[in-house]
Amino acid sequence: MSEADSVEFISDLPQDDGRQSLAALAIARGAGRVLHAHGYCRMAEFTLANGRRADLAALSPAGEIWIVEIKSSVIDYRSDQKWPEYRDYCDRFFFAVQSDFPRELIPEDVGLIVADRFGGEVVRSAPEHRLSSGRRKAILLQFARTAAIRLHALADPGIVLEKSVRE
Repeated sequence: MSEADSVEFISDLPQDDGRQSLAALAIARGAGRVLHAHGYCRMAEFTLANGRRADLAALSPAGEIWIVEIKSSVIDYRSDQKWPEYRDYCDRFFFAVQSDFPRELIPEDVGLIVADRFGGEVVRSAPEHRLSSGRRKAILLQFARTAAIRLHALADPGIVLEKSVRE
């Protein structure tokens, strides 16, 4: 395995297990690069306190939290109406789509990232809705614990983590 292959292997992006299309994985990769370019570290498949799982959660050096919902097609967008439930867990909410996605479908009161597997750009900034300090602390702790658990699992793939530790 080359060094480039090992970097891809270590990625926390979900593997294509039939639930996600290759297009969604490509959008996630490009959106992750956009977040990185804006100074954010991102985590894929981040479970929120309400049980929902954000496609990408991102954290700035100042502790600002963004959530990015990936939509790989119009059918994917129309069939998933749970995204408003993510807003209570971030300072800014974005959709990430491919360049040929009809942008008029995306509500005006959310941000928009256009991405492919090589990168992307924020084409519409998301309005800010600041988290309360208590909610922010809880999310930051969950983000840190999830990151630490994922690193632990990489270092010791044979470990079995209890559900309460993983979430």
